[in-house]
Amino acid sequence: MKKVLVLGCVMVGMLLVSFGSLAASSDAWIPALGSFVIPGLGQLLNDQMDKAILHFAVGVGIYGLGFGLGWYVSPYILYLTPVLGLGWAIYSGYDAYTVAKETHFTLGFVENGVGFSYSF
Repeated sequence: MKKVLVLGCVMVGMLLVSFGSLAASSDAWIPALGSFVIPGLGQLLNDQMDKAILHFAVGVGIYGLGFGLGWYVSPYILYLTPVLGLGWAIYSGYDAYTVAKETHFTLGFVENGVGFSYSF
């Protein structure tokens, strides 16, 4: 019984160490999450200003045009607008994640510990 317990602890420890090394190797999830919440924020973190403006404008346009058309043309468009907005947010997050993975995006403290610095 003790051998099984020790073996289980060793396997859980190895799993935690391997997960920790995978999570520490890249912080690409940060731009992905930012771009999922606000389309274009992840692209801004990836230092792609033109793409960030485009993603933000399309995100605002989807909701603005969708709710405007839904109010004046057909109320059924109101049901389609959040679905299109969610689809755009998922795509924007995926795009930010792939670019951050390719450029090895990392986020960390500066030497004096006062602010943040990011490199890619």
